[in-house]
Amino acid sequence: MAAENTVAGAIDALRQAVDRLDRLVDGRFERERDLGEIEGEVRRVNEDRSRLAQELDQSQFRANRLEEVNREVSRRLVTAMETIRAVLDR
Repeated sequence: MAAENTVAGAIDALRQAVDRLDRLVDGRFERERDLGEIEGEVRRVNEDRSRLAQELDQSQFRANRLEEVNREVSRRLVTAMETIRAVLDR
């Protein structure tokens, strides 16, 4: 009887240990999956950041070019107005 109790207790302890190991392994796989998802999200965020930085650089270049063109147009308008005034003053 004592041997049966000892064997039954050992089997029960083994089952509990295997169940605990199963839960730990499942938890580990879940964390690994979550980590993979997080790494994928970080990769997508970095790609978006790179794309947005490039778009910002292009927009800044266009804005600078428009500013240069605006100054040139303004200069030409001033010259045209001065020419018109000179003609009208004659």
